[in-house]
Amino acid sequence: MDTVTQLPADLLEAQRRQARIDMAAAHRLAVLHDFHEAIDNHFTLMVPGRPKHYYLNQYGLYWSEVTASNLIEIDYDGKVTAGEGPADRSAICIHTPIHEMAGVECVLHTHMPYVTAISQLEDMTIEMTGQSALQFNNRIAYDYDYNGFAHDHDEGERMARLMDGKPILMLANHGVVVTGKTVAQAYHRLYYLERACRTQLFSMWTGHRRRFVTEEVLEKMRAQAAWKDPTMAMTGPEYHFAALKRLLDRTQPDYAE
Repeated sequence: MDTVTQLPADLLEAQRRQARIDMAAAHRLAVLHDFHEAIDNHFTLMVPGRPKHYYLNQYGLYWSEVTASNLIEIDYDGKVTAGEGPADRSAICIHTPIHEMAGVECVLHTHMPYVTAISQLEDMTIEMTGQSALQFNNRIAYDYDYNGFAHDHDEGERMARLMDGKPILMLANHGVVVTGKTVAQAYHRLYYLERACRTQLFSMWTGHRRRFVTEEVLEKMRAQAAWKDPTMAMTGPEYHFAALKRLLDRTQPDYAE
């Protein structure tokens, strides 16, 4: 039995409420950061205490219309089990297998511009040339086989296998899938991945030779990333996401409704 389901009902409900708020925040922030594409793309988060169910944005809403209360709940069979409105078939076929096979809590799929531009190159490697990219060293998987729209679970299963334990999957000619244990962690990765791709493209456009970070420094940074500052109450991604939500609290407080 999932241990979270044994929590008191009021605590479990509070966790679900916070999960919805965080998901709504991620959608609103994606509009602010130009990560979304019209009404397409999809973010999902597992429902606390309810195995094989996840929250999904209702298809047809512009992402600035997404709120905590209008997210729908989907089961692994693709059925809407809570809320109203349609579910994007591609979202179900991509996200369900990744949640199930990779065991991740949060899955963010976007066609954000700089990442997608890199995905259209014959060599779509995120290169270790800028500090924002260094955190992704050996943490990105690559799917070089674009297969059109994902209208069956086989496509999502293929993507999940390619991830092979890595939190990010670059999709050739398409965009990216970014995962995390929490919305904060996943969104933090999404944000910095787009920044890394942007500066990579800028430096490529100069036409000059580019400077790569040495393997020795990359190894040093892996050790530094594992260090936990005892003076900090939260992780870096948690501080980042909390700051972003405060921005929304001031400018778009209805996201949490």
